[in-house]
Amino acid sequence: MTQVRTAPLPCVDTHTTVVEAGAEEAWRAVGEVLDGSTANGLMSRYTRLIGCADRTASGPRPLDVGSTVRGFRVTVARPGRELGLTGRHRLATYALAFHLAPDGPGRTRVSAETRAVFPGPAGALYRLLVIGSGAHAAVMRRMLATIGRRAN
Repeated sequence: MTQVRTAPLPCVDTHTTVVEAGAEEAWRAVGEVLDGSTANGLMSRYTRLIGCADRTASGPRPLDVGSTVRGFRVTVARPGRELGLTGRHRLATYALAFHLAPDGPGRTRVSAETRAVFPGPAGALYRLLVIGSGAHAAVMRRMLATIGRRAN
C-alpha cells in the first residue's frame, strides 16, 4: 500500500520550559500530566461535544505509539526525546509535539509545539475562541509548569 504524504500542519505556537530533572523524569512527567489533564469529566464532555476522533484513554502506559488520551492519539514516542500526538474533530485537525533536550546537568528543556488547521467558517470561529482568546496558550503554560513540578 502506498502511503499518502501530506504537508505538515501550520504552526500555531511553541511553549518551552526548563525542568529541573533529567530526561527520564521529564518524559515520565509529560505522560502523567497528559493522562491527568485529559481524564476529567469536563474533558470527556468537551471531546464528545466537538466530535473528537479519540474520546477515551487507551493503549499502553507509559504512552507509546497507538496509545490515546482524550482528544489525541500518540503517533511518535521516543522516550526521553519526543512525544508526538495528533487529533481531529469537526472544527480542526491538530498535532501536539513535546520535544525534550538536555539543558545542563540534571536539567531538561521541554518544548510543546502545536500545529493545526481550522477549516471553514466554523473552524475560523473556533480558532478565534481557542487560540485568539489566549486560552490555548494559558493551558499550555499551565501544562508545562505542571510537568516541571511533577518531574522533580
